[in-house]
Amino acid sequence: MELSKNYIPNEVEANWYEHWLNKGYFSSKPDDREAYTVVIPPPNVTGVLHMGHCLNNSIQDILIRRARMHGKNACWVPGTDHASIATEAKVVAMLRERGITKSSLSRDEFLGYAWEWKEKYGGIILQQLKKLGCSLDWDRTSFTMDPVYYQSVIKVFIDLYNKGMIYRGKRMINWDVRAKTALSDEEVIRKETNQKLYYLRYKIEGEDKYVIIATVRPETIMGDTAVCVHPKDERYFSLHGKKVIVPLIGRSIPIITDEYVAMDFGTGALKVTPAHDMNDYQLGEKHGLEVIDIFNDDGTLNAEAQICVGEERFAARKKIVQLLEESNFVEKTEDYTSEVGYSERTDVVVEPRLSLQWWVSMQNISEPALRAVMDDEIHFHPAKFKNLYRNWMENIRDWCISRQLTWGHRIPAYYAPDGRFAVAATKEEALQLLTTHYSPLTIDDIRQDDDVLDTWFSSWLWPFEVFKGLSDPGNAEIKYYYPTNTLVTAPEIIFFWVARMIMAGFEYMDEKPFKDVYFTGIVRDKLGRKMSKSLGNSPDLLGLIDQYGADAVRFGIMIASPAGNDILFDESALEQGRNFNNKLWNALKLIKMWEGRQSSVVSSELSVSTHHSPLSTHDFAISWFQHRLNQVKTEVDDMMVQFRLSEALKTIYSLVWDDFCSWYLEWVKPGFEQPINKAVYEKTVGYFEELMQLLHPFIPFITEEIYHLLKEQKDDLCIKQVEPLQSFNNEILGAGELLKQVISALRDARNKNQIKPKDPIKLHIQANEMSGYKAIENILTKQVNAESITYTSAIVPNTIVVAVEKDKFFIETEKQLDSDALKAELLKDLEHQQKFLETVIKKLSNERFVQNAKPEVVALEKKKQADAEARIRTIEESLQNL
Repeated sequence: MELSKNYIPNEVEANWYEHWLNKGYFSSKPDDREAYTVVIPPPNVTGVLHMGHCLNNSIQDILIRRARMHGKNACWVPGTDHASIATEAKVVAMLRERGITKSSLSRDEFLGYAWEWKEKYGGIILQQLKKLGCSLDWDRTSFTMDPVYYQSVIKVFIDLYNKGMIYRGKRMINWDVRAKTALSDEEVIRKETNQKLYYLRYKIEGEDKYVIIATVRPETIMGDTAVCVHPKDERYFSLHGKKVIVPLIGRSIPIITDEYVAMDFGTGALKVTPAHDMNDYQLGEKHGLEVIDIFNDDGTLNAEAQICVGEERFAARKKIVQLLEESNFVEKTEDYTSEVGYSERTDVVVEPRLSLQWWVSMQNISEPALRAVMDDEIHFHPAKFKNLYRNWMENIRDWCISRQLTWGHRIPAYYAPDGRFAVAATKEEALQLLTTHYSPLTIDDIRQDDDVLDTWFSSWLWPFEVFKGLSDPGNAEIKYYYPTNTLVTAPEIIFFWVARMIMAGFEYMDEKPFKDVYFTGIVRDKLGRKMSKSLGNSPDLLGLIDQYGADAVRFGIMIASPAGNDILFDESALEQGRNFNNKLWNALKLIKMWEGRQSSVVSSELSVSTHHSPLSTHDFAISWFQHRLNQVKTEVDDMMVQFRLSEALKTIYSLVWDDFCSWYLEWVKPGFEQPINKAVYEKTVGYFEELMQLLHPFIPFITEEIYHLLKEQKDDLCIKQVEPLQSFNNEILGAGELLKQVISALRDARNKNQIKPKDPIKLHIQANEMSGYKAIENILTKQVNAESITYTSAIVPNTIVVAVEKDKFFIETEKQLDSDALKAELLKDLEHQQKFLETVIKKLSNERFVQNAKPEVVALEKKKQADAEARIRTIEESLQNL
């Protein structure tokens, strides 16, 4: 078949993905092979594919495809998360478009619409992952509200409650006024916010004096129940035990003392509003203060506020400030910047609120999870995240798990009319528990808690419940696939999800949930900004795939993504990926062109350990590339074990683009319209196949396509097993590197002196080790168009001198040389080498560098010094020669 000018991904990718699916390559069943298991971080059912998903899922697919090609039973489990807050917001918006309000619906009616929405939109992101080439076991697709999964979540709640680890209590929580639900601490994003600091006058009761209070929230003064000063603050000794009057509403409140107050902030006097500030609440408990809640659940002021009732909190702030100014209660205002908490889901300012909620006591359940990471039973990549994890775990707070929503796992608590409650799997079981110690009730007398569980309370079971570890304990799959191997996730959910999965794993499986955690970075734009729709800097990923192809997109995101570091995404990386694909395509076309021009002559067998006599061009090229390929395979294997995926891709990229395409193919390429040695052709095809296998986990589509176009294949590259690693010979590799350096230097010298490539030269070599050049003599002759090569121990006059490391090369040509131009070029090179040598000597003169640097780094710098000194001597000799 005739190959297209450039690679056209749209004609290839969909066909291969469908082929892989039809062959069942992604399906996994327990067998006698070693399992390699990855569970997808379940994307929200509200989600569509974006650059973060691209990075995360590309990494998982690379790991899974590589494991599959290494003979492991690779199982990558897909699925989605019900995402209570985000999904409910989507459903409410959908209903609004239909002219329906949530309040007009019963719970069951609303859930009917929610399921309708989920069925229509909930699986979009999973379908989009197919376009990216993700080799997921689609038969295993899970959802956190599947019936069996749902029952397991309820089972865990009941179990922890019966163990005394879940309790119900009224505590200060973070409140989302838009979603009208509680949030955990981890769901609050702290943002630097410009505010105003208001200095307000609180009149001292019975005196014509004032205490000045600084606050950024004047709308909360109606909830003030005390003013607090530091007991050692001399400014306020005379006020101890007195009272002040709250501005506007005239309530008398006490002045209390506590060391909590910072004497150097504001005026050193603090208004205490126990219902609307976390720290104030603790002060209120300590000092027995009254708690006055002035806000409704939507952030408007209630009747307790007495003024601005029904006003939204920030609108009320403006009006209250105006009232305070009109009544002469404002001393002054200042611009002020501080961190403010925002809802991670709705991006509204979080309101601290005292609320009756359900909690998980975290102290005991967290201890095994902390130990497992600190003792490297679970490995973090990069390891720097261990300290972040430890800090959070050692200061862990109880987890608020109830949410005031409809969509989600409903809390299995049932209430009698008098407020008594029982935790049970069903209403019938709850009725039995409630009537055991109290007067009889009927089923109609009790009602279930309206709240649902925090989304993370279901997803912390994910690594084992996708294999029914709780619903069918001891089944063959949980025994085979658990613990999973690698979790790929973002560091911002290290507490939301990673830590909690580890806790649940030890609590319910008595085993860690995974062996390794690979933390990706945040994908940012080239200006360093986090990608977002509001900034307009988040590209349409599906559009990029349509434009560049999935392989180019995967390449572009992976080439710049070291583990744990943020990625500065630039579309030029995708262009680099597309160019790389075209480079592979052009290499394929070149090799296919040779296919019909094979000579029957068979290449001689090589003795690869020594090269002390000239080898034929193709013999050396074949020998060198085989060892280079073996070397890179070893390096890549080591990098993959260490999760240095980006470095691995860069190493393979260099091997393909530079070593294979730029050097090897040039070295074995036959002359114009000449046949290629049959054995050389077959070796070249074999090398190209091995390169495609090495690249396949990173760019699966084009590699599979090229693999099949090279020759008729019995199997697919997707499942082709990797051969064991082979050794490589450093002597041959060194000869190859030397050859590349010499060819490049001689070509550069020809170009600078305007010697055309077709013009032959005579080459004279002055070197300490002549044998090394004799081994590559034939290929060097061809590559620099030398009609002869001789070896000399003296300077050859009237020649162009080229230095490579400590060796000298003299180019003799019939072309009349321009001595002045040669001298100018040599002087320029001399200046460059002298400056370089000064830099190296300065570094080696630094005692701190020599003492602290690794020995190999110091040795490299010393080699640089020796090479620079040798080149300088050569240039100076050349100048004398001129």
